Amino acid sequence: MDHGGSAPLRLPGEVLATRRTRLRRLQRDDVPALCAILSDRRVMRYSLRGPCDEVATSAFVEECLAIYERFGYGPWAVVHPVSLSLMGFCGIGPERVGGDEEMSLGYRFAVRHWSRGIATEVAGAVTAYAFSATSLTSLVAVVEPGNIASWRVLEKIGFLFEGEAEFHRRRVSVYRRHRYQDVTCQ
Repeated sequence: MDHGGSAPLRLPGEVLATRRTRLRRLQRDDVPALCAILSDRRVMRYSLRGPCDEVATSAFVEECLAIYERFGYGPWAVVHPVSLSLMGFCGIGPERVGGDEEMSLGYRFAVRHWSRGIATEVAGAVTAYAFSATSLTSLVAVVEPGNIASWRVLEKIGFLFEGEAEFHRRRVSVYRRHRYQDVTCQ
């Protein structure tokens, strides 16, 4: 069906849309599909959690549900706009970084969606949403120092390297994006 150039139809529960994805709240029904993504060692190579089994994935979804209740936003399911298949997750949530609670951008995508600009597209949209729909003045992103692909995504959407910090008893790189920072996406 042609919509004559109008905005795409919204999906049930949709929070945000990008050109190639739709974002909605994670649901308990997402656990099997999300577990398939989060149990992949390649996806979780730089995760403090490591690969997740169904119990760990279910616990993550429950954490997300609690974050939605507390803040009204959180890590969202990223789905394909036609098939509605789960591509990964992306969103913001509270993290203790260097002793302070900060709102942190986080994301994970299935390997088949890597190297296509999806992470940059979605993380950029989530960051824009965070600054337009909340009163947040900055966001952080915590990255393992060796995760080159992730810091490239962050730099493309305007995050700047801030330094290193302790995060769950590990040294990590911290990137920050301020609300009023001009950005040119590449």
